[in-house]
Amino acid sequence: MPPRKRKTSLPDRVFASSEPAKVATGRDALEHAVPQEEHAAPNDPAAHTLRIGPAGWSYPDWAGFVYPSRRPRGFHEAAYLSEFFDTIEINTSFYQPLKPENAKQWLDLVSGNPRFLFTAKLWQRFTHDVASTVSGSAAEDERAVRAGFDVLRAAGKLGAVLLQFPFSFHRTKETMAFLSAVLLRFRDYALVVEVRHDTWNSPETLALLHEHGAGICNIDQPIIGRSLAPSAQATSPVGYVRLHGRRYDTWFSDDENVPSHERYNYLYSAEELEPWAARVKKVSQHARATFVITNNHFQGKAVVNALQMMSILKNKKVKVPEPLRIHYPELNDIADQPPAEPTLFPLERK
Repeated sequence: MPPRKRKTSLPDRVFASSEPAKVATGRDALEHAVPQEEHAAPNDPAAHTLRIGPAGWSYPDWAGFVYPSRRPRGFHEAAYLSEFFDTIEINTSFYQPLKPENAKQWLDLVSGNPRFLFTAKLWQRFTHDVASTVSGSAAEDERAVRAGFDVLRAAGKLGAVLLQFPFSFHRTKETMAFLSAVLLRFRDYALVVEVRHDTWNSPETLALLHEHGAGICNIDQPIIGRSLAPSAQATSPVGYVRLHGRRYDTWFSDDENVPSHERYNYLYSAEELEPWAARVKKVSQHARATFVITNNHFQGKAVVNALQMMSILKNKKVKVPEPLRIHYPELNDIADQPPAEPTLFPLERK
C-alpha cells in the first residue's frame, strides 16, 4: 500500500458546530466539533460499520468469568471472543512489537467470523519515550512494529492502529510537532490518536489530526483535574471510542498496596452507557468504520459492558458467554438464549 498523502488544507466544513457561523471553544469544544468526512455518506446507513469489543483477551481473572473454568482441548481466548464480537483491541503490542508468527496464529483463530477486524495499540516506545523515538534505533524499532502489523494488514484484518499517549502528554508546540512526526512515520496505517489531558481540547488538535488523515479517540475516564472530558467526534474515516471506567480512587494511585487491576475494576450501569451510545451514533454518522472498545477489564466487566453497548446500539438481544451471565445476571435481560443451567443463587462478584 503506498503511503497516504498528507492533506495540506482544511475543508471549511471540518468543524460542524451546533450553531451556524460559530466554532465551539472551551471545555465542550470537542463535543460539538464533528466534521463531515468527505468520503462518508452521512445519510447512508450502509456506508457505516460498527464494531464493538474488549481491549485484550489474556487476563488471568477472566478464568471462570468470561471463559469456562475447564477449557476444552484447543481452546483459545481470541477464537472464543470472536464468537461474540467483531473486534478486539490488541494491547500486547503496546508493550512490545507484535511478532509476525503470533499475528498469523491470531488470524487463523478468528477466521470463523468473516466480519472480524483487529485494532492494535502502537508500541509505547513511540508514544511514551520521546528520546527513543528520535534516536538512531527508531528505524529498527519501526521495522519491528511493522513486521507484525503488516501481517494483519495484508489479510485485511487491521482496522486501526491506536496511538495512546499518557496524561502527562500535554499540548505544546513541541508535542504537536512530535505527534506530527509519529503520524508521518506510520501514515500508511489507519491511525487513531488517544490523548487524555484537557490541553488537547482545541480546534488545533482536530485540525492537526484531520490534516494527517488520523482519527481521534473519544474516551471515558475519571475526570480529575484537567482530564479530557467525553467527546463525540471524527477526524478521519475511522471513528473510535474507548471506555476506561470511572475508578476515581485508583486512576492516579501510586499506592503499591493497590493492585494494578483495580484501576479498571469498574462496571458501567445501563444508565451510564446510554449517553455513550448516543455519542457512538454521532461518531459513526461521520466515519466509515467505528470501533467501540471497553477497557474496564477486571473480572470481565469490559465484556459485560461491550455486550450491553452492542445490544443498545443494535437494538437487539445478543449472544452471551455462559460463565459470564452467572456472575452478572443482568446479562439475562439482553441474552438471545436462556441460561443453559438456571442458577438460583448467582455467584458473588467483587
